[in-house]
Amino acid sequence: MSLEITATDSPTGEFEAESEEQILAAARRRALRSRLRTWGLRIAIIVLWLGAWQLTATLWIDPFFYSKPSLIWDRLVEWFSSGTQFGSIWLQILTTVQEAVVGFVIGAVAGVVLGVLLGRSRYWAEVASPFIKALNAVPRIVLASLFIIWFGLGLESKVATVVVLTFFAVFFNAFTGAREVDGNVIDNARILGASRWQVLSQIVLPSATTWILSSLHTAFGFALIGAVVGEYAGASKGLGLLISNAQNTFDSAGIYAGMIIITVVALVAEWAIGIAEGRLLKWRPSQAQSAHEV
Repeated sequence: MSLEITATDSPTGEFEAESEEQILAAARRRALRSRLRTWGLRIAIIVLWLGAWQLTATLWIDPFFYSKPSLIWDRLVEWFSSGTQFGSIWLQILTTVQEAVVGFVIGAVAGVVLGVLLGRSRYWAEVASPFIKALNAVPRIVLASLFIIWFGLGLESKVATVVVLTFFAVFFNAFTGAREVDGNVIDNARILGASRWQVLSQIVLPSATTWILSSLHTAFGFALIGAVVGEYAGASKGLGLLISNAQNTFDSAGIYAGMIIITVVALVAEWAIGIAEGRLLKWRPSQAQSAHEV
């Protein structure tokens, strides 16, 4: 380990130690330069990718099948300025987001509750294990079709599909998080007179929080997939309906445009979940970043 002393040259040629403010300002400048380089590289990759796609679709491949960025941009402009065949694009986005959010909340809550309870009960976990594995193995597209038969083309069938997709993504993480709690901590709490509810709410749940929150990032992606799959199977409005209609009319630009909108919604949701995770995990000490790159 080497010791580095930070100093600056004085006008007289002597060295002067930097102040804390100068060190922090230099660190902020380095962090800013690093972010700018990162975003610059990202933008360059996107521009290169889109430019190559546009050039290839113009000169070599048929844009009818593969589309190209300019056509996708035109479709997005048309949807946001003139609307779609099924009404305002904002209505389609709101419908899909509503289905995803409602199903996500129900599925996440159910996954956390059942995962933590079964994670702390080996007997009931063994009893329920084959049923949970069997349900998880059922193809989701089949369930989406059944839900449409049961609940119709409205909100309920899409929410049911989202719940099924979200539940398992959260359940297995909550189950594992509850199993990973240090047994010595629980034993000490019981010796001190903690009740079963106190152990569950004050030890098990906080210990499993990291596992649960990490699963929510993936779970919301599944929630959007469930909403789109449900709309794709049958709906009167929504982004899945737009993509399905674009497919039926061989509108490849419309398919890409729908995918882009869904991606933007997912990124916004990921950003919001990240903020919530940061606030809920303020108690967790930050880990120092390794100086070695992989």
